[in-house]
Amino acid sequence: MNKAEFVNAVADAAGMTKVEAGKAVEAVIEVIKKALKKGDSVALVGFGTFVVRKRAARTGRNPRTGQQIKIKASKNPSFKAGKALKDAIN
Repeated sequence: MNKAEFVNAVADAAGMTKVEAGKAVEAVIEVIKKALKKGDSVALVGFGTFVVRKRAARTGRNPRTGQQIKIKASKNPSFKAGKALKDAIN
């Protein structure tokens, strides 16, 4: 399911127009992005939790040349599914 299909599904499920559903989906994504950027986590009970995980700097290897390279530390968004979501899928 791509974003357009998702917006259509939200519009049908909520009884809204596609434009309204598109705005709602964009708003949710923006709120989650801003919270993660601040370092907060977003917990949606029954669905899951969005968090930022930190990766330490490390040494890697260029697969083409075999030369060692330094990989900088980074922050990566992560999602952990909640129990209700896991139960709904299984």
